[in-house]
Amino acid sequence: MQRQSVGNQLSGFLKSGSLLSVLIIVNVALWVVSLLFPLVDYLYALPAGSASAGWLDWLALSSQWTDLLRHPWTLLTYMFLHNGFWHILFNMVMLYFGGIMCCRYLGTKRFGWIYFLSGIVGALLYLLVYNLFPVGQMHSSTLVGASAAVLGVFIAVAVYAPNQEVSLWLVRSFSVKIKYVAIAFVVIDLLSIPASNAGGHIAHLGGALFGWLYVVAMRADVSKVLKSKPFRKKKTQQGSRGGRPMSDDEYNRRRAADQKRVDAILDKISRSGYDNLSKEEKEFLFKFKA
Repeated sequence: MQRQSVGNQLSGFLKSGSLLSVLIIVNVALWVVSLLFPLVDYLYALPAGSASAGWLDWLALSSQWTDLLRHPWTLLTYMFLHNGFWHILFNMVMLYFGGIMCCRYLGTKRFGWIYFLSGIVGALLYLLVYNLFPVGQMHSSTLVGASAAVLGVFIAVAVYAPNQEVSLWLVRSFSVKIKYVAIAFVVIDLLSIPASNAGGHIAHLGGALFGWLYVVAMRADVSKVLKSKPFRKKKTQQGSRGGRPMSDDEYNRRRAADQKRVDAILDKISRSGYDNLSKEEKEFLFKFKA
């Protein structure tokens, strides 16, 4: 009964048409397509790995700037390719839980920006390192995977809600604050660069950096609003009847009502960000700034 419930929830999520569900579906679908490459090689009598090599050449991100100039779209498409079952499973599980939290705290629109820009920044850091340091001159590399984008989303959530507790996968009885999980991911990536998959770990750090910077910049913008002069309406405003000045009682009632609305708008900013305010709410907010 419980399994059916989980299955129904997953089915409903995938059918929801949300950005998060679409990203997961596209990633999984492309991975499934890649499983057919050995069959393509066999049917067309190609050397083993030919179809896969062509796929990577067209969609994966090369460490060579000249390849990027020929295939500039690979700054985005590399995020949707994965090497093997465990690679895509880990990324999609992380994307599912991190994406849900990100959409809840920051909104779907911000989730989309963080995801794609984290992936792009991760790719740019990967290119920068491989083209500035001698390691890139020794051998070329190819980057695939959504890890940079996913880690950017996860770090953004950790910065926004550091004390949010998460249960470790398959260990429901043990939970830990998300900030500690985020720190662990970053430390592991730093220490793993010399060991294996250096390009991937470098890209992860680029994605993490963007996720952190995005929330810091967003909070700075909100802070400007919250730290501005007190919100109050001037007593000189005219009443609605014949343009006469309001009495003290009328003014105090109007001011209390306006302040209550301002407080509600500020609460909305703290929950979902300034960008999620309506045009009318933004106008009202700034109209009553002293």
